[in-house]
Amino acid sequence: MTTIRLPGLVDVHTHLRVPGQTHKEDFASGTAAALAGGFTTILAMPNTQPPITTPEILDLTRAEAQATARCDVGIFAGAAINNSHLLPLLAHHSCGLKIYLDQTFGPLRINDLATLMEHFATWPGPQPIAVHAEENSLAQVLGLAAIYQQKIHICHVSRRAELELIARAKERGLPVTCEVTPHHLFLNSDDAARLGPYGQMRPPLQSEYDRAGLWELLHFVDCIATDHAPHTRAEKESSTPPPGIPGLETALPLMLTAVDAGKLTFSQIIELMSTAPRRIFNLPAVEENTWIEVDTGAIWSIPQFGWQTRAGWSSFAGRTVRGRVERVILRGVEVYAQQIVMAAPGCGEVLF
Repeated sequence: MTTIRLPGLVDVHTHLRVPGQTHKEDFASGTAAALAGGFTTILAMPNTQPPITTPEILDLTRAEAQATARCDVGIFAGAAINNSHLLPLLAHHSCGLKIYLDQTFGPLRINDLATLMEHFATWPGPQPIAVHAEENSLAQVLGLAAIYQQKIHICHVSRRAELELIARAKERGLPVTCEVTPHHLFLNSDDAARLGPYGQMRPPLQSEYDRAGLWELLHFVDCIATDHAPHTRAEKESSTPPPGIPGLETALPLMLTAVDAGKLTFSQIIELMSTAPRRIFNLPAVEENTWIEVDTGAIWSIPQFGWQTRAGWSSFAGRTVRGRVERVILRGVEVYAQQIVMAAPGCGEVLF
């Protein structure tokens, strides 16, 4: 066994389905999955039912997280057609504002330019605006970032051209950061055809040209984020399968496998999955008594079953990976070891 210690990881893009769809995931199950994957902090998305677009819903969601989360949690506020006047109130207790410009799962999507401009003008910060913006929508958002001087974070970049455009924006000094997901780094459109509904996600899996481009331009990427989006097997196998796949428990093993293949370094993992996420979202520095232990020599096959996430499946099932989380220490307490989550619901902290 070759064990190394890494700081507690941060996932800046997690869907926990609270409120409204806890049969898919809740704070207790989702944060158990996070700990099993080496994440000690996660940021939860607002496209819930109802969506987190008012101070009242945000307060209720924060209270649920405080009572049941096993690791630290921040919660995004969601942009809606009619809530720009509430943004200053939402900013006090959220990790950022999430704006959906392209097709996704859930009720939040803004198509109206005037409404989008109003949100950019009203959001007080200092947390960034996180956006689901693909292709032409991405160009629109970069223009608004320049006009309003808002810090923006581009979620789940999936295309080579998108990352090239973000690189040009960075070179010109625009306040923009971005993330890529393990599924867009490791899977392509051929895998989507093979996986059927278990390969359906937003943004969709792209061509091999685009997938390779994400690796080639990885030096322009700020974060690796899971976009953990759990759905039940029955939902995925229905006539209208919802988009999204779980990812909290497979992200680090996949990235460690990339290290073994020479595509990444341990220093890059620390930067992309801990240091930069904390810097971008103004999160507390990782505490000295919070860390994870990883067996970098463990070779294993990702299973079909046996997950902490309530979804209970993985699109990477059957893939051989190298590297496994052995222990997680949160504020000096062992909360995960030997594939067992020991953290009690409520021991996590709610950020902001």
